[in-house]
This record gives sequence, C-alpha cells and structure tokens, in this order.
Amino acid sequence: MKIVTGYVSLILLSGMAGSACAAARTEVRPWPERAANAAIERWPDGRLVPAGQRWAWNYELGTLLEGMDAVWLNTSDPRYYKYIKSSVDQFVTPDGAIPTWKPEENQLDNILLGRQLLLLYGVTQDARYAKAATLLYQQLIHQPRTASGSFWHKQKYPNQMWLDGLYMAEPFYAEYAATFHHPEAFSDITHQFALLNEHARDPKTGLLYHGWDESKQERWADKQTGLSSQFWARGIGWDMMALVDTLAYYPEDNPGRKQLIAELEQDAAAVVRYQDSATGLWYQVLDKSVAKGNYLESSASCMFVYALARGVRQGYLPQHYLTNAERGYKGILNRFVETGTGDEVSLTGTVKGVGLGGDPYRDGSYSYYVGEKTATNDPKGVGAFLLASAEIENAANARLGLGKTVLLDAWFNSQKRQDAFGQQVAFHYKWNDLSNSGYSFFGHIFNNFGAETKTLYAAPTLATLRQAQVYIIVSPDIPAKNPNPHYMQPEDAAQIAEWIKAGGVLVIMENDPGNADLEHINLMAEQFGIHFNNVLRNKVDGNKFEMGKIAIDAAGPIFRVPHTIFMKEICTIAVKSNARTVLRDSGDILMATAHYGKGTVFATVDPWLYNEYTDGRKLPAEYDNYAAGKELARWILAQIPREYPKAKPASSSNRTNAAHKH
Repeated sequence: MKIVTGYVSLILLSGMAGSACAAARTEVRPWPERAANAAIERWPDGRLVPAGQRWAWNYELGTLLEGMDAVWLNTSDPRYYKYIKSSVDQFVTPDGAIPTWKPEENQLDNILLGRQLLLLYGVTQDARYAKAATLLYQQLIHQPRTASGSFWHKQKYPNQMWLDGLYMAEPFYAEYAATFHHPEAFSDITHQFALLNEHARDPKTGLLYHGWDESKQERWADKQTGLSSQFWARGIGWDMMALVDTLAYYPEDNPGRKQLIAELEQDAAAVVRYQDSATGLWYQVLDKSVAKGNYLESSASCMFVYALARGVRQGYLPQHYLTNAERGYKGILNRFVETGTGDEVSLTGTVKGVGLGGDPYRDGSYSYYVGEKTATNDPKGVGAFLLASAEIENAANARLGLGKTVLLDAWFNSQKRQDAFGQQVAFHYKWNDLSNSGYSFFGHIFNNFGAETKTLYAAPTLATLRQAQVYIIVSPDIPAKNPNPHYMQPEDAAQIAEWIKAGGVLVIMENDPGNADLEHINLMAEQFGIHFNNVLRNKVDGNKFEMGKIAIDAAGPIFRVPHTIFMKEICTIAVKSNARTVLRDSGDILMATAHYGKGTVFATVDPWLYNEYTDGRKLPAEYDNYAAGKELARWILAQIPREYPKAKPASSSNRTNAAHKH
C-alpha cells in the first residue's frame, strides 16, 4: 500500500524526540531508517545483481552508499557502517588495488564510489583505502580533456561533458583534495562546473541541457552549440547534488566557492519554476509537463529535494527553498513510496538508465527520454531517496543554528599525526577527524542543526572569537601528548572572558590529569566559578564499559530525556559563585554551567562525544552518547543571545559531513 502520512510522522519524530508525542510514535521508524533497512535486506553486501552474476566496481552502488552514509551519520547505528564497509571491501585488495575497475575506460562514473574509500580511510586509518582512492584520483589527473579543459565523460565519448559526470567526479575530487592537501585542485573543479554552466545553461528557462559536445560532431549535438536538445530532470539533479556535496570541501576564501553557490542558486530558481503544482514533483523532461508521454520521475524529485534542503541547511540557498523541498518530499511519499510489513519500503517510478550516443544509438530527442521505462527499487533512486529523507529529517531542527558558527580549538590541543602518505595532519577531537579520536560525529550534530563548524589553529583573540558564537576547548595538551603544548595564558583567558561577556558561549571539555592540562585551563575556568579537580575517576578495565557508566536523568536544564552515557578516565569539577551543577554522579560534579555577562560557560570532565563513543561501532547499545550529544548541542545553540552578531568568515572551516557527508 502507499503511504501518505509518513512526512508528518517524520517531522514530529525528529523535532520532538523524547516528548510524549514522539513516544507515541516510537513504533514507527523514520523513513531514512526504514528505507535503508529495506535496501540492506534487498541487496546483501551491496550486491545489486543476482547471486552468481559478475559484480564490479560501479556508480549505482556509489549512489546507494551515499544515501547509506547519510543514515549512519544521522543515527550512529552500526548496521549502516557495516553495510558500507562490506559493500566496498569486496572490491579492494589488501594492497589497495581495485581489480574490477578499468582505468583505460576513463569512465567518470567509476569515480563516485571512491567517496566511500575516503570515508573508510578516515574511519579506520587503513592505508589500503587511501591507496585505492589515489588510483581514482590519478584517473582524474590523467583523464582525457577537451580543448577547453573539460573531462571527457568516458573514453568512448570523446569531447563530451554530461551533467552526470559532475556528480560522479567533482565531490570525490574535492574531498580527496581536502583530505590529502591538494589545494590546486579546486581551480580545476571550479572550471569543470563553469564550463557546463557557460555552455549548457539555457538563457530562457535557466535549465541545463543534458550534454555538450565541444567538437559538435555527435549526431545528438546541435551543430551550432554542441548541445543536446532536452532538459533531463535527473541530469540536472546530478548537477545540483554535485554542487552541494562539492561545496562542503571548498576553502572559505577560495573564489570558486562563490561561483559554485551562484550556479546552485541558478539551478534552484530554475528547478522550482518547473515543480508540478499539483503533486510537488518533477517531470522526466522538466519543461514539457503537458507533452504526450512525459511522466513524473522519482529519482530526480529526490535529488531536487535533497539539494534544495541541504543547500538551505548549509546556508547556500535562501530559506524559502525549504518549502519547495518539503512539498517535493510529500509528493514522493504520496506517489512513489510503497510499504509492506515491517521495514519493507519500495521506491517506484525511477527511470532505469539514460544516456547519449552509444550502441544502440540514443539520439537525445524528447521521444527518447520519455520512451525510457521506469523501474521499482532502482539503486540510484533508492540512494537519492535516502539522501532526501535524511535531509528532510534534519530540516525540522536546522533553523536553530542557521547563521551560527561553532569554532573548535586547535591551539590548546594541537596534536598531529602522519596520514597515509606521511603528511602531518591535525587530529584528536577535530571536526575532520573521522577516526575514533575525532569529533566528526559531534560536528555533524551541529551541522544538522544548521550551524557551521570551523577550526581555530591559532591562539584565540577577541577578533577571531567574534567570528563565532560558540567556542569549544577540548582536552588541552600536556607534554606526554604533545612535546610542544600551548598552555592557556592569562592574556588568552582575558580575551575569552571578554568575548563571553559580550554573549559568546564557551564549552570546556576537559579530561583526566594524565591526558590533559588542568592547571592552566583553571586560570580561565575559575573566572566563572568552575575548577577542574586534579583527580582520576572512572578508570575502565578493557571493555568493562559498566566502569564508565553514567546515568543522566530527565530533570534538565540540558537533558530533557534520560540517557546512559559512557565516560572513561575523567576528572571532577568544583563550583562556587554563580556556577551551577548540571550533572552529579556518586557525589561528584561532572557537568556545570555559569553565566558571565551576556554569555554562557558549559564545563564537563571528559571529551565524551568523540567518535569512538558516538559512531555506534564500539559501545553496547544501552549507551547513547550520540543521542545525549544531540541534546547538549541543541542546548548550546539555544544559549546564544538573539542579539549576538552573526558570524563573519573565519580562517578555516568545514561542514563536517563526516569528512564528507550529509
């Protein structure tokens, strides 16, 4: 049967977690989880072909796993990570080779799945994933190009750019460049988008034609412009998804960033003009809704919903586009989603495959596009539905942090390690550290609330702190952890206090004295009536997690539902003056707050929200650090005074997409 009420349930579930309303709906999983569970059941280990058939590295799996990433990041459910890993591991040898990948074909399609290699490298720090990703990066470096510098779509399609290729290549290209320090790549990435924007954008409709043959030799290409003749919906969907995903890795000061945002704004303005007023959906050929044979298509509709909603959440697009995304999502649920028992969810109405040229020849005519049949549970459509569902789920909360910046210290904790290629990179409680030691899941929580996450690699000053509303200091270094620690100085403390007084929100996440500096951080904390005690508590023997078990009740002011969290090897807090105890365990204070001028200070005794204890892969299910982290992040953002100035561009930023994601 078709479901028409799920959108309302989803918004209520995500926006009122823990309330009586949510409790009444706990038996109904949110759409992202239901669809992801159905996909895992339908395609074990990511095999999209029947048992016994040859299975090779391909973009359809890449699209599906992009959606699976989004669900893992939003839930921290380890089932989704295990599925991603098992799906990719079947293709990658221990030495980082990809036997079923054929570099001589120069297919941009084969680049997309490389994003999962970067995710797995980030999480595991296993060099084989970095080596395999580098093979794909090298394909891009040596990819044949047209005279103007655009990538050929494939070896067998010389001098051609298709909209599809932007999604297949550019987000990976940008993520690899950001991960392994190739800043020169961003000008090339910008150039790839700019070429299609310049040549394929129709000045009348604002829409993009599906393909451009720079040589103007193909039969499908206009002899004057080299363009194909139709506005294929999924092609424009690929382009919009490519833009929002690629922008996440652009340096703040890179001139290409504004250019890509402008292109996304052009796409959004054009696409919503062709949104069907009755259903909220989009047609296979966008501008010919009443033409014979045209039909509403699910994968493009999902892609538009995802790109519009994510564009709003990340601040690239105006807020009003969220209304279009929400209308589109309602239409998807009403028309294309079918359910059975349990988590059985199917997506109908996805056009199976569309291209240009080839054998048999695809002439790019209107009749060709509408003549292509649709399928149920096509992995491209399912992946796009997962992405759209995750973004709409996020949208219920994203207004809280819009325009706000959460700045993470990388000065008092400035530890570094070598990456797979011997480069020194910052790690340990960092937004872009996906491994056990990182804060990528914590950053993802803030991003889902609409906030931007940035990193400060220098000593804090009033000028730099004014670029943010929230400043987080985590486990400041001691010589045992960093031979050259930057200790908190009186002038640092004075600058931070002045910023708080004006309305800033300071978060101090300490550690035990064997792992972090308490003495110097107390120079600052004591101004607010908070003192970190030089004691060791919650020493945990191996995996005896109960030794670090902390119960949080629902008394507030931060936590409105009960949680069981894990804190390993911690100090304690003493409070005086106007500081207030928030969490006490066995007589010890573990969390405290204080008001200082117009601002707020939150202090806790452990960096308990690092990935090892939030991403679902290690802790037993009874511990819900991730869920408690959501409540904490919500409270932190709610402390920002309304009159506090909007953030200005800071020196370093990333959207924490779990180094990548959604």
